[in-house]
Amino acid sequence: MQTKKFENIPLAVLDLAPINEGSNAAQSFKNSAELAQHVEKWGFNRYWLAEHHNMPGIGSSATSVLIGHIAGATETIRVGSGGIMLPNHAPLVIAEQFGTLETLYPGRIDLGLGRAPGSDQATAYALRRTLQSSGDDFPEQVAELEEYFSGNTSARVQAYPGAGLNIPLWLLGSSGFSAQLAAFKGLPFSFASHFAPDYTMQALQLYHQNFKPSAALKEPYAMVGVNVIAADSQERAEWLATSQQQQMFSLMRGMPTMLKAPIDRLEDVWSDREIAMFREKLETESMIVGTPDVVREKLRNFILKTRANEVIINSQIFHQEDRLRSYEIVADLME
Repeated sequence: MQTKKFENIPLAVLDLAPINEGSNAAQSFKNSAELAQHVEKWGFNRYWLAEHHNMPGIGSSATSVLIGHIAGATETIRVGSGGIMLPNHAPLVIAEQFGTLETLYPGRIDLGLGRAPGSDQATAYALRRTLQSSGDDFPEQVAELEEYFSGNTSARVQAYPGAGLNIPLWLLGSSGFSAQLAAFKGLPFSFASHFAPDYTMQALQLYHQNFKPSAALKEPYAMVGVNVIAADSQERAEWLATSQQQQMFSLMRGMPTMLKAPIDRLEDVWSDREIAMFREKLETESMIVGTPDVVREKLRNFILKTRANEVIINSQIFHQEDRLRSYEIVADLME
């Protein structure tokens, strides 16, 4: 199906495979497949899954496995990682995994790469068995990964499958580091404005000002993340948003939980200081909560401000029917 656009901008989905309180990962994966099938039908451009570890409310830890599940449940939508946290892995393993995915689903796989661990220090150690890889060697890891895909037959180590395959590489970031690296290498860049809104404009400016054309990309291409909770009434949208709010504060407290059901009164579970902090965050352009009209206006303003080439939408919503409806509302705004 042809990709639809909003304000001439394609839209994508960022899925953390939320695991609801009282549910399990099996149901989460069924929900993700259902959502992917719907957004494909509604004209979204791509569907990305994010790597996180040791978080009971996020089911996408084995990201490449889940990408295969989603790609197998859909037909045309691009499926990829938003992202793979490369310091957690040997680049050869990622080349082989995504070489396999591209072989199974040709022309549909994206490989987005991040340099953060996606976890706490203890979990990072459990993943790597060493903390020598801190993210500082991320540029070298990206170069090694590119070499595996290059098809260089003289290299001593080859990625089978993977060698010679044209798998789009993206760099992801929540600061200026990956923005500058993406610009230097001439790669597309995706900024996590949905959780780092204060650094959005600075990072995008660095990317655009320093971009060097490459074989992969002639002009800069930036995709920007945004949280959207849409419903048919403002009251319901704000009620649904309390699930994501609770999850964000559990992370801030260092006590991650499963995705909780919406609540009527934040005052019952949060301090006044926490509520004030989140109210301030809610007012940023990267957190859009409301009716179709509210979403249309705020999403348009977000695109105008960021000059995004594409927007990727995160919607942590407890009830599957409300999650589907939120993305359907966004789809109805597309041309």
